[in-house]
Amino acid sequence: MEDEGLADGLGPLEADGGPWVPGVDYLSGWREARATADRLNQALLAAGFELSELRASATTAGDGRGVVRLAGWPTAAERLACCLERAHGDGDGAAA
Repeated sequence: MEDEGLADGLGPLEADGGPWVPGVDYLSGWREARATADRLNQALLAAGFELSELRASATTAGDGRGVVRLAGWPTAAERLACCLERAHGDGDGAAA
């Protein structure tokens, strides 16, 4: 019980909720995702977000590819959506 929470509930042989596959290079994918998550977090800070309300984190997929997850409070995600819409120029949320 004392280690609970250190790996977000994952067992010692699980990555991102699935079993680790011997021979798959999870570390390279995680490093790439970590660098990208750090860059995204810096951009969020520069845009006025607090990392306690919206944060990118790194993990890996079952095949070893890096994955960046963005999680946060709905109000912060709504603010981010508005920022992206304004940056896109149309403001109506439509994708180009």
